[in-house]
Amino acid sequence: MSEQLVYAMEVFLNGLMAGVLYALVALGFVLIYKASGIFNYAQGVMALFAAATLVGIMKGQVPFSHLINAVFDTDIHHFGWHLPALAGILLAAAFMVLLAWMVQKFVFRHLVGQEPIILFMATIGLAYFLEGFSDLMWGSEIKKLDVGLPQGMNTWIDEATFKIFDYGFFIDNLDIVATIIAAILVFALVLFSQYTKEGRAMRAVADDHQAALSVGINLNFVWVMVWSLAGFVALVAGIMWGTKSGVQFSLSLIALKALPVLMLGGFTSIPGAIVGGLIIGVGEKLFEFAIGPMVGGATENWFAYVLALIFLVFRPQGLFGEKIIERV
Repeated sequence: MSEQLVYAMEVFLNGLMAGVLYALVALGFVLIYKASGIFNYAQGVMALFAAATLVGIMKGQVPFSHLINAVFDTDIHHFGWHLPALAGILLAAAFMVLLAWMVQKFVFRHLVGQEPIILFMATIGLAYFLEGFSDLMWGSEIKKLDVGLPQGMNTWIDEATFKIFDYGFFIDNLDIVATIIAAILVFALVLFSQYTKEGRAMRAVADDHQAALSVGINLNFVWVMVWSLAGFVALVAGIMWGTKSGVQFSLSLIALKALPVLMLGGFTSIPGAIVGGLIIGVGEKLFEFAIGPMVGGATENWFAYVLALIFLVFRPQGLFGEKIIERV
């Protein structure tokens, strides 16, 4: 077996693992869009906010300590205790549910029936608000997130592939764990959407708000539930990406990489988000491997968007999206 083919196999595996994480981020968009027709521009910032909140809770940081110290001339930063990772994750998840309730009650509850562009602009405002609120609450410095996930090269895979191909694959333990967790969460969300009463209610609301109301479905409950699920997805994505690269502003930009995933898979399809994520993850890695050296590299920064543009031209609804036909 040629060296190039072996290298391509390693790149393919890394692309699959990256694709699962892209799919996880895209799911947050799909869940909200299916239930309310809102494209949530704030999903990436929610991941940043969730990760920063988790770090603050685990470290026992005093919220708004910078503001408190500036106003009252004090020097308070920490409560003096540290929480284990599991307790911190549970509290951060509860905080994201509270955030979902507040977003629904104080923002989108008052925008029912408005044009989609108004709802989209509201999510842009929400994104900038959460970004500034996160900096005010927990500080803007880069934070290290450690919840006990293994990191570093997987020696077992390295040794096993070296025996087979005479070349050891470099696969990060964190990528493996993140892929497993993301795959379990994606599978659970698919089952929830398809086979639970709440999931059917969510799909009913997505099809027709008035019809859902007529059969006794509580729209406010469904929307709070969906925003809570999106917040939980953002928390998981924030943990994975934050552990990998630190909790910083760039974490909010992962939402931008989810956009091509949505364009490929379709904005209303959970399976589409999964397939689209895998296509983008594998495609950008293999394209960088095969074509990158010929064009100066850095193709991972734009490959996904070019592929999405091609899909927009020839199949705007994506692979699994619903084709909209309007009669005039």
